[in-house]
Amino acid sequence: MSTRLTARFSACAEQDRAALVCFITAGDPDLSTSAALLKALPAAGADVIELGMPFTDPMADGPVIQAAGLRALKAGQTLRKTLAMVRDFRETDRETPIVLMGYYNPIYVHGVERFLADAVAAGVDGMIVVDLPPEEDDELCRPAIAAGLNFIRLATPTTDDERMPAVIANTSGFVYYVSVNGVTGSAVPDYTSVAAAVMRIKAHTNLPVAVGFGVKTPADAAAVASHADGVVVGSALISVIVSTLDAEDRATTETVPAAVAFVRSLASGVQAGRRISTAA
Repeated sequence: MSTRLTARFSACAEQDRAALVCFITAGDPDLSTSAALLKALPAAGADVIELGMPFTDPMADGPVIQAAGLRALKAGQTLRKTLAMVRDFRETDRETPIVLMGYYNPIYVHGVERFLADAVAAGVDGMIVVDLPPEEDDELCRPAIAAGLNFIRLATPTTDDERMPAVIANTSGFVYYVSVNGVTGSAVPDYTSVAAAVMRIKAHTNLPVAVGFGVKTPADAAAVASHADGVVVGSALISVIVSTLDAEDRATTETVPAAVAFVRSLASGVQAGRRISTAA
């Protein structure tokens, strides 16, 4: 399947660098600010954007992203508004891949067939639905693929070689390697272990492998980029956004500029990491 995701990872590979994948939560801290962030991230260096779909029970997310989802829900964010954000983004950006990340319940409530049609019409490229294992592929994964969307799976340090084929089977776009056991925003990973894990995954697939969970600084991004095809940053970016909010969790004039500056620093780290790999 040829999509914006495959084109973007191929383009990054041709430039001999990893892709920078940035996560924000739709509607955090409010709809207009998150829409402005979405539009600003590509120029700052984000190659792929993961757009979180707020949910009341985000079991795989740590406190930072949980709080982002609650802020968004409090501000009135809905799945319809999230899809409208993507549709608006596509009016000025036809190239940057957008992956929706979240949980199955809001999709189920929206209706799978309707959701997939709305997502394709809005300009979504793929999705990560963390609470649907491969055994439930008929529920959403296969219909998504039939609709032309990439379905990205998570592999973890506990995904052994026996389990890996099931994880890879219907995955497309890229494989998301969760570099630490636990929730998002956990401890910084052991980069030696990350390198070995990426090699092990690549023994099962030709798909790009993007590594996330625990990447907090440009130095972290550089270390991961020296081993992986993509570097995913979420909690650290949300933390920068939070640092600019006022006492009532409202955006300030610093919110978008601070996020943009941080993403630019991460992009520089990714570039440095690829140079380290080339030199080695």
